[in-house]
Amino acid sequence: MSYQPRWQARQEMLRIRGIEHRLLRWGPESGDPVLFLHGWADSADSFQFIADEIAPALPLAALDWRGFGHSEWCPGGYWFPDYYADLEVLLEQLSPARGARLVGHSMGGNIAMTYAGIRPARVSRLVNLEGFGLPRTDPSQAPERHAKWLDQLREAPEFNDYADAGDLAGRLMRRNPRLTEDRASFIAGCWTKPLPGGGVRLRADPTHRHVNPYLYRREEMESCWRRQTASVLMVFGGKSDLATRLGTEGGEAAFRGCIPHVRAEVLADAGHMLHHEEPAAVARLIEDFLGSP
Repeated sequence: MSYQPRWQARQEMLRIRGIEHRLLRWGPESGDPVLFLHGWADSADSFQFIADEIAPALPLAALDWRGFGHSEWCPGGYWFPDYYADLEVLLEQLSPARGARLVGHSMGGNIAMTYAGIRPARVSRLVNLEGFGLPRTDPSQAPERHAKWLDQLREAPEFNDYADAGDLAGRLMRRNPRLTEDRASFIAGCWTKPLPGGGVRLRADPTHRHVNPYLYRREEMESCWRRQTASVLMVFGGKSDLATRLGTEGGEAAFRGCIPHVRAEVLADAGHMLHHEEPAAVARLIEDFLGSP
């Protein structure tokens, strides 16, 4: 049985920097919605669980990043600075008159954090759900990284296909035992599209699987984080494997040293996909942090 939304999302398509993007909205019409930004291989749809738990008077919007969900694919590949530029154009349309309120998960949290340092005046409050950057790299890794990228360009990447959405839902639950069956079915249905010959395929451009030839420079990201003036709520999943992989740089202390206005919360029973696993708890934290609509 699939999850039944309490509040139906309203869908619209926006052309942002030459690419068609899908935007979902919940709650009242507003010139200043809370903007949700999803993570890698996710889509705006899975914020439905939070939308159903949060105060209905709070206006919400969620974007499908380029190449994910129902947004258009980019034939030139995907580069992280493009996300900052896409976000800037979107904020000019959604929140032109004041600093925006952002909620980002994983990749979306990283984009929001860095953008808030690039354009401090454009972000007033930021809820970061497990968007804690990547491990540091060393310049010596550059030749191998570029070579791997060149090798990958020779063959078209692919995501796995599935017998049906139920097949994917089962895999999601095996990978994440904290995910309920109804939410897994809902996510799988949103993430996939039917194939002409049977089966389903992920609604994501497999080109996202290419490695980035440019090394992640954590020092540059931290420099951006230090410049932000927004109030920041960082939410950790107590059972997340991401924090383990990042070690001390994935912990609260690492961010208190470079984010001026930060508050940290831990959801003890949640993993990395905490908006799928504990949406009611996440909704309460967002409401408390953002205040009244």
